[in-house]
Amino acid sequence: MRKMLAILFFVLLTLGLLLPGCYSCESYHKWKGTGQAPKELENKFFWSTDCKAWAALQQKPAPAPAPAPVARPAPIPLKPVSQSDCGPYTLTRDYPSQNVVRLEKDMPAEVQLNAPFVYTIKVTNLTDMMLADVVVKESLSDNYKFENASLIAEKADNKLIWTIVSLGPKDSVVIKINGSATKIGCIQNCATVSYVIPACANVKVVEAKLSLKKTAPAEVLVCDLIPVQYVVTNAGSGIAQNVKIIDELPVGLKTDGGQSQVMFDAGTLGPGQSKQFSAQLKASKTGKYVNRAVATSASGLKTEATATTIVSQPILEITKVGRKQQYLNQVLTYDITVTNKGDGVAKNTIVQDTIPEGVTRISASQDGKVTGSKVVWELGTLAVNASRKVSVSYTPVKIGDLKDTATASAYCADAKTASVTTSVIGIPAILLEVIDIEDPVQVGNTTTYVVVATNQGSMPGTNIVITATWEDSQAYVSSGGATTGSVTGNTVTFAPLRSLAPGAKATWQVVVKAIKADDVRFTVVMKTSDFERPIQETESTNLYE
Repeated sequence: MRKMLAILFFVLLTLGLLLPGCYSCESYHKWKGTGQAPKELENKFFWSTDCKAWAALQQKPAPAPAPAPVARPAPIPLKPVSQSDCGPYTLTRDYPSQNVVRLEKDMPAEVQLNAPFVYTIKVTNLTDMMLADVVVKESLSDNYKFENASLIAEKADNKLIWTIVSLGPKDSVVIKINGSATKIGCIQNCATVSYVIPACANVKVVEAKLSLKKTAPAEVLVCDLIPVQYVVTNAGSGIAQNVKIIDELPVGLKTDGGQSQVMFDAGTLGPGQSKQFSAQLKASKTGKYVNRAVATSASGLKTEATATTIVSQPILEITKVGRKQQYLNQVLTYDITVTNKGDGVAKNTIVQDTIPEGVTRISASQDGKVTGSKVVWELGTLAVNASRKVSVSYTPVKIGDLKDTATASAYCADAKTASVTTSVIGIPAILLEVIDIEDPVQVGNTTTYVVVATNQGSMPGTNIVITATWEDSQAYVSSGGATTGSVTGNTVTFAPLRSLAPGAKATWQVVVKAIKADDVRFTVVMKTSDFERPIQETESTNLYE
């Protein structure tokens, strides 16, 4: 029991010593971070009102966290410095501190007095920009004599000055310097560099450039439309706005709609862009047409193009040659010639001959074909001043005037005609026949002679006069027939027969008596208005006792 009481007393004693320190105002302030508590609060606990109030007044807000460091590009490593007794003889400096311009100088560690030597200064643009007016200044030591340099330098106050007008991105310039030492000791030539980073703003300069191409056929016929093509192109590097094409047509040339001006609105043309337009023109007459088209833009650009078209026309001429007179039932031939007298080719040239009435047996040359009431020749293309000749033949079967007309036509040419009138006539062809009914004839008896006139021709015989004569061994008894006769001596003459139609016959009879035995001849003579010479026919008769 005593032992337990001793342990309890020890624990309470320990707590009595610790609690004032752990729960003192001073410990509280240390825990809160409000600094050292004042002396008047040293013997107070942390739950004391005075202790907490003072702590609230002393407590400050926690400072804001420091910003994260900005990442910087790693500097380009510098070359190590080479040293001699006089100091470094090779070195590298970046301006300002790094990453803009690097200056590298490379000198020999040791040289001989008055002996020439070379050292270099290398200037490098470390950026991706163009540097301008890069100036390198080299201050020369008193015991150094400059001879020359690979770049011409300006000399001023024992300094060499090089001005590099521009130094491209990552580019370098190496300057070689020649000189010599004039005194024993150390040479110290010091270099500096300055530069300008230009603030450059860029303006793109462009130019629009118009070109116009106009195409039209070189030759057309006057009845053809003239197709015209216009191509306007912006061959420049800028935009051409409000582009228009105007074509003022010359006199005699209009659009198919009757306008004397062609106008197109091409709008805006980008660089390299083209637009195409077309028009159909019509010429009112032949000739050479030269017309100019103009293309313009809103900025005042202007370009021109011309085209020349010759407008021609075929002009046909046709002639027809044939007999002015032809006999009935005889072949009648006409020659037809067509000629191109114009200045343009005659395409699809055709000749047609109208077949007149009252003809038969039609034939044509040059592959002419009978089509209905016409003979047609398809001659194709007839060149300028060229001619073609064809012919057609008929057999007229009707007396009268026969008019034959031929027509020549071609594409774009006016049709031309030619006619020939032929008088178709007939010819009387009268056959004269004489026969005796009784032969031989006994003396004292009679015999009858029959005279027949037959018109075998195509035209009536006119004014036919028959005269019959007998010999003295015979005596006239009587006569008759188509006309009446009158006797004079041994001759009987019949009155004229006014007309004898083709195919018709006229008959006369003469009766005579045999008065003595004889071998006689009965002679008949026929005269007509159609023949200049008379026609004679004789019949023999034997008279016996």
